[in-house]
Parts: sequence; structure tokens; C-alpha cells
Amino acid sequence: MSSHDRPGGFHHVAYACRDIDATHHFYQDLMGMPLIHTEIKEHQGGFLRHIFYDTGDGSCLAFFDLHGVGEREGWSSAVSTGNQLPVWVNHVAFSSDAARQEDVKARMAAEGIEPYMEVDHGWCISCYYVDPNGILVELCRVTSGFAAEPERAAGLLHSTEPTDVTVPVR
Repeated sequence: MSSHDRPGGFHHVAYACRDIDATHHFYQDLMGMPLIHTEIKEHQGGFLRHIFYDTGDGSCLAFFDLHGVGEREGWSSAVSTGNQLPVWVNHVAFSSDAARQEDVKARMAAEGIEPYMEVDHGWCISCYYVDPNGILVELCRVTSGFAAEPERAAGLLHSTEPTDVTVPVR
């Protein structure tokens, strides 16, 4: 199914990348997401590349490789730590199953890359990695899942009472 066949959901989510080669290696070779589209555009006297990786369901994760298009000197692609937030705040989570988690873990381990953390959230088990751009990437394997509870969710918007149990796997 291509992304244009779906009437809703994400087509793509885009981030900036600092190193296109490291980003490409991480997502295609280690995460197993094939590069499916590249665009190169002139912009404001410079140029940019917009690259798209297939996430497996018709949606994409995309990156901008910027060259003189208005980016500031010393800019950071780390969406959380670049803003003095914990690395886990802004992240992207991909649906996974146990086999995909193990495949990615094996490819990462072969390159000496260990998970940032592995957590049993009660409704899913997540394995996290930090990509070359400082972006936290989650492989989310749903176990029991959670029910849609819009009224309860709205009622908890301003609560400070813990509602879940998070258990580190390692």
C-alpha cells in the first residue's frame, strides 16, 4: 500500500539531519527502513536534500540535509537535548514485533551500539536508540495495548497522580 492510498494518518514526519551518510546508514542498514525517495531543491541561495525512508506501513520518516538555506551556525538536530530537555521527551516510535526488535538489536550490536534503554511500559515493551542526529528512536512492541478512553484521558489532563507502571527491562 502506498501512502497516497490511505485517507488518514501520517504521510511522513520530517527532521533535520547533521550527517546524511550516518543518518542513511542508521535508518537503512541498521533500522531496516529502505530509502525510497530523494528530492534536491535550491532554496535561498543554497540547497537541501529531502530524503524519505519507508517505515513499513506506507508512511515515511524523512530528513532534511541543509546547505546554506538559512540554518544558523552551530545548529543542533537533537530535538530534545538541543533544547535542554531529556533525550526521551521528543522521540519517534515505530510499531514493532519481537522479531523486528531482535533483528534491529542484532544489527546495532554488530556495530557496538547498545540500546539507550529498554522499558516494559505495562502495555508495550520498548527498545530505544539515539540516532546520529540526537533523536530518540523507539521500537514499540505492543503487548496488552491500551483501550481508547477519551473521557478518562481528558479528566487526567491536569492530574499529577501516577497512572502506570514503567519497568526497566535492562
